[in-house]
Amino acid sequence: MPYSIEEHKHRFATWAAGRAANVNGCRFTVKQGKQILETANLNEVARSIDNLPQPNNFDTQHREWRNSIIQAAQQLQLPFTHGVAAKLINIYLKSIFVCSGSHEDPRVKAIHPPIDSVLLDALYNQNIGGRLNEWQSARRARWSKLNSEQYENVICAIRQTIPVGNGLWKIEKHWQGFQ
Repeated sequence: MPYSIEEHKHRFATWAAGRAANVNGCRFTVKQGKQILETANLNEVARSIDNLPQPNNFDTQHREWRNSIIQAAQQLQLPFTHGVAAKLINIYLKSIFVCSGSHEDPRVKAIHPPIDSVLLDALYNQNIGGRLNEWQSARRARWSKLNSEQYENVICAIRQTIPVGNGLWKIEKHWQGFQ
């Protein structure tokens, strides 16, 4: 089987997602992260932008992916939360679609940004969107311990902060992890 660009992107994205989602209390190898993503069939989604859900169905599909990720992690005796599952999914999809030049596609604009303490601290400290209470609540809960409702509340606050028609990835303007 020839080594394709799809396989190349998948390997890179699983490595990036596996490293980024690792956190105290939920340590796993990149190989385990890859296995979890593949068990949840995210590698099939990554084969084509046409496999992404329409924007109005993205949140529902994301919840299903999180649940699949958590179930796959449980098979490996890994204590994934919705926060950890979301980070694995979001970095994976960001690597495959957002950073590939497809960022203007409406389906890609709907991809959730990776949530972590660096982003939440910046959103809180700068009172982005006038949503101080929402950012503070998420910070207190800790990104890696977010349950489904808490995670979805963060995404809702981000969606209400980003101007209509823009990709949710634009909230990462405030992420300072690159420094």
